[in-house]
Amino acid sequence: MTSEITTDISALLSNTSAQTLILGVDKTGHIVQHDRNAADILAHPSDPLLGVELSSLLAVPASHAAVLEGLLSAAFSDREGTAVLTLRTGKGEHVDSVVTLQPMRSADARLAALAVLRMAPPSQGRFLDPAVMRHSLLDGAFKRIGAALDIDQMARELVNIVVPHFANAAGLLVLESLVGGDELPDAPDGSHPLRRLAVAYDDGDQGWDAAFPTGEILRYPPGTPYTRCMDSGEPVLEARVGGENATRIATSWLRGPVARLLSDVSMLLLPLVASDVTLGFFVCTRTAGYRRFDAYDTEIGMEFAARTAIFIDNARRYSRERATALTLQRSLLPTGLSAPSSVEVRHRYLPGSKMIEVGGDWYESIALPGGRVALVVGDVAGHGVHAAVTMGRLRTAIHTLAMLELPPAQTLQQLDELMAGLGAREPHFATCVYAVFDAVSGILEVASAGHLPPLLVRPGGKREFLDVSPAPPLGIGAGPIQSRSIKIDDGSLLVLYTDGLVENRTSDIDEGLARLSEVFGPGAASRPLDDLCRATLAGVYADEQRDDIALLIARLSRLSPDRHVSWKLPPELTSARRARSLIRRPLTRWNLTELIGVTELLVSELVTNAVRYAPGTIGLRLVLEGGLVCEVQDNSAALPRLRHPGEEDERGRGLQVVSQMAQRWGSRRTSGGKVVWSEQALPRR
Repeated sequence: MTSEITTDISALLSNTSAQTLILGVDKTGHIVQHDRNAADILAHPSDPLLGVELSSLLAVPASHAAVLEGLLSAAFSDREGTAVLTLRTGKGEHVDSVVTLQPMRSADARLAALAVLRMAPPSQGRFLDPAVMRHSLLDGAFKRIGAALDIDQMARELVNIVVPHFANAAGLLVLESLVGGDELPDAPDGSHPLRRLAVAYDDGDQGWDAAFPTGEILRYPPGTPYTRCMDSGEPVLEARVGGENATRIATSWLRGPVARLLSDVSMLLLPLVASDVTLGFFVCTRTAGYRRFDAYDTEIGMEFAARTAIFIDNARRYSRERATALTLQRSLLPTGLSAPSSVEVRHRYLPGSKMIEVGGDWYESIALPGGRVALVVGDVAGHGVHAAVTMGRLRTAIHTLAMLELPPAQTLQQLDELMAGLGAREPHFATCVYAVFDAVSGILEVASAGHLPPLLVRPGGKREFLDVSPAPPLGIGAGPIQSRSIKIDDGSLLVLYTDGLVENRTSDIDEGLARLSEVFGPGAASRPLDDLCRATLAGVYADEQRDDIALLIARLSRLSPDRHVSWKLPPELTSARRARSLIRRPLTRWNLTELIGVTELLVSELVTNAVRYAPGTIGLRLVLEGGLVCEVQDNSAALPRLRHPGEEDERGRGLQVVSQMAQRWGSRRTSGGKVVWSEQALPRR
């Protein structure tokens, strides 16, 4: 038996106004005996109670039939059972009752069990026992909702406690700024907008929902009991709302049904005050025929409202802090991955904790100029917000370093120095694998700092964990980081992941690596990447003690040969003229004749700089990918820089021309020298 049911039973049994009825039932569950009062309360005036099936007395058969069936089965098996059921009286009222079924042996062969009903007082008998109201509102209520931190859910549960234990109808309204997560006003009063969170009533009249819709944002007219409650922060008791007053309220709201619903009711408004701020109020009404609210009801209601205010204020603070935390956490995750058109990328991320959505694992796919892409997966040691913040710093640094086009090994070396600086203030280390794929040449360059080896799956089904030169994790700084270059077959899969995917508390990491390799068996290279992601993560959701998991799968292919072209030029001044003539044909083939003039100028400047400052053969390459990229390669490692020459200087203006004419430009070092490139936006068609 749950604690909630136990609380309900205690409340009913402690009610001095409750009535006890006794029924005898047979093996089929039909009533064969009853006491004198049972017929008066349960039977319809024109129908006898004898022969009636016990289940027909249930007010909510759908939810309580199974419970009653269980009680009957227990009684027929010589076991006693008790439950709280809602019964329907002969007058059609719904009454909560403690129903106990006891096994019975009697001279009457028909009698199989005895049903003892402890019923709360119906109709006018409600709201008479102060002990019952206090117990229902203050003892059992907050045990049910104590763990709830969702304001909407809490509001529904609160009004369902007020009705039926304290009022016939009730509503809960709070400041709109409280629900919206804004700052609360310094001195809230009746002029501030309120939102109705929940409404409850016990008469089945749908007019309550129409006249007082849940979720409505409203301002009450001045001079009404509602504004007086908000202005003063004190309870407002209207022992009787006359027909004239109800009509006036309905007229001010332009809602006719309000006059009927509030006519001749007793109304009590209970303010919700926390930290000297009025957050809202309860509106409680009792209809004619029930005991009207008085000072003692006000005392009980205010104690209930005071506790409610604390719960709602805590829920408000929790909701606001959670929204802030989620916004910060989600801002740390990649919002969009980019890659060349020949590279397909999919990713998955699973946090290891239900408390936060982001941990220390991350992934990146960053498109680079010239048909290249940087693929990254990393893992900051630890969990929670601190690891997530460090992860965010590393992601920002990686984006910056990627735009500087540093080689993978040098990029990780720079990250290692960053982590060492962060560790001086707060010890941290991280693992990371960084790969750059050139979709023109088909070369993949990979470097790793303490990370698990990437999995490469060839189109033919061959699988291998790439043996990258090991290096310590970032932040340890114990040795140099080296990279490895690999020729990639078109259609190959590169799988980057964090240790949470292959390692757990119950199995060795080698077993996890073997399972990962099995997922990418024969035919995997041609399967959709989304299917591979699902297959890779199958089974990890059930592990509640898993680490964060980041997964990045890329299908690598080279760009179509008709989207790039390259030449070799001698280190001569005439090479600039030769370059201008070479680029015209591919641009014409690509239907980019309007870019020929600007491209000739850019190529001329870049080739001239290469001839002037670098010995040896010059490489020229055009790539049509996202934009028109022009690359000039030479064997000098010195990177050019933008200068501002004086008025009399004859040189130094070439890169200024490039920076003005191109959408962007840059340079990067290679194993044999450097590449200087410029990119132009494609014309809109």
